[in-house]
Amino acid sequence: MPDFPAPIFVCGATASGKTGHALRLAEELGGEIVNADAYQLFRGIGILSAAPTEEELGKIPHHLFGRIEPGTHCDAGRYVGMAAPVISEIQSRGKVPLVVGGSGLYLKFLTHGPSPLPKGDERLRAEMDARSLGDLLAELEQLDPIEAAQVSRSNRRYVSRSLEICLLSGGKVSALRDGWERKTLALDASLQGVWLVRDRADLHQRIALRTKRMLAEGAIEEVRALEGIGGTWEKAIGVKEIRRHLSGDISRARCEELIVFATRQYAKRQETWFRREKWLKRLELE
Repeated sequence: MPDFPAPIFVCGATASGKTGHALRLAEELGGEIVNADAYQLFRGIGILSAAPTEEELGKIPHHLFGRIEPGTHCDAGRYVGMAAPVISEIQSRGKVPLVVGGSGLYLKFLTHGPSPLPKGDERLRAEMDARSLGDLLAELEQLDPIEAAQVSRSNRRYVSRSLEICLLSGGKVSALRDGWERKTLALDASLQGVWLVRDRADLHQRIALRTKRMLAEGAIEEVRALEGIGGTWEKAIGVKEIRRHLSGDISRARCEELIVFATRQYAKRQETWFRREKWLKRLELE
């Protein structure tokens, strides 16, 4: 069996400089870039999603940018179905796949697979909402004493979720979680990647500059052109704010302020996510 090059993951918060770092790394290693940003997958919002420019796309082979029509739905499962064969094809040619993005859940599904914990069930949650916390704890103690002993017993949401997992899976949440953690640790050892980190003030400045450039270079026109077309792309930061501006509800200056604020909040959530991924090598940028 041939020894295929392992993927390298380039992760980080929005505006941290992932595109530039990945391009330099790809040129150095002879690699090819695979998108792992949820919104750069969509056609028609390249400016809004801060996708690589035409010039950048021309330097190195890029994959999965602008592949999905705006009116369609995309989630982490669909992304993995698209990305996995692309990565394998790049490896088959002896090239290094550089997986670049900041969408934590998409990256997690690609590197570790989906969590074995079942999704929430609205009917079951409604039934549990009608019960007392003490009643929920009593049933959890019966079904999974280990989880009942370690869960925050005063937090109704945590108790309900633990009991929900037991009831939906027919097993113990403590066992499912322990098995998932063991699998995660084993996979972590086989992965290689970097988490690009910038000083908070520097990152905020980069976000502000990028937002100003984004609005000046056509993001407003992108949103206007897609008016009436729904789909996952509508959740991208800036869509709601630009639509408010187009309707006359807020000024362009206020639109820019709101996008900067939302992007900073998103970057903070991304940093929290990547901090938990211990397999990523932290790389401080200036």
